[in-house]
Amino acid sequence: MDSLVNMYQDFIKGADPRISSYPLMGSPWLATGILLSYVYFVLSLGPRLMANRKPMNLKTFMIVYNFSMVALSLYMVYEFLMSAWLTEYTWRCDPVDTSQRPNALRMVRVAWLFIFSKFIELMDTVIFILRKKNDQVTFLHVFHHSVLPWSWWWGVKFGPGGMGSFHAMVNTIVHVVMYFYYGVSALGPAFQKYLWWKKHITAIQLLQFVLVSVHISQYYFMPNCDYQFPIFIHLIWIYGVIFFILFSNFWYQSYTKGKRLPKAMPETQQNGFHENGAIANGKAKAN
Repeated sequence: MDSLVNMYQDFIKGADPRISSYPLMGSPWLATGILLSYVYFVLSLGPRLMANRKPMNLKTFMIVYNFSMVALSLYMVYEFLMSAWLTEYTWRCDPVDTSQRPNALRMVRVAWLFIFSKFIELMDTVIFILRKKNDQVTFLHVFHHSVLPWSWWWGVKFGPGGMGSFHAMVNTIVHVVMYFYYGVSALGPAFQKYLWWKKHITAIQLLQFVLVSVHISQYYFMPNCDYQFPIFIHLIWIYGVIFFILFSNFWYQSYTKGKRLPKAMPETQQNGFHENGAIANGKAKAN
């Protein structure tokens, strides 16, 4: 046990000291506990608590929540762009800037805000449970909201910035579109006529995975790249490919095979998270 503790302590010393004082970033245990509690609630405790209760009416909350997430996502996109991606990065091999320069610290802040937003987004599934929309709590949805935030936590802890942050920026851009759609959907049936672009959301998500995979694949063809955390490169590429396959299957089931054609929309649109087991966040609710 002492050896394991010493190994962990030696390992965690390699983390970026600039982010250790941010909420949730002191150690992985609080974040891990939150995510495990989330999984327990959405898969066991929540459905049991709601079994003999009526669905909760959360329309006002969902409207505020969705449009707040649009505003937060827009802010993060701006910060990603201005801290580096439109000012300093080459869009190829960009290492993490570990200095105390204003732009470097600005990237640290938005990287933290990105991972913090993933914990806010756990509310998506909680809303499903409270409204008894359990059929929308798919494996893909729960996986993306639990496993990916945990892996993103390590990415932000050790490498807040650099070429590994490209997928975070793209994911945040997608979230602007996603949560705007869900916000309009939550307004009710009167706004259904403005939601004709559901199919294009899935197309945007597929494009996201292509862009992320192509960008990160540059690393494998560069004769020399001094990005400090190759393990993150491999994980981002793997995630990009896996989710492209999963969302391609969703596209096939929805629009080619016709199992989930957008005809019977009204009830799910009123959820404010339209068919959210599969289309948000660059992910499976849907990062």
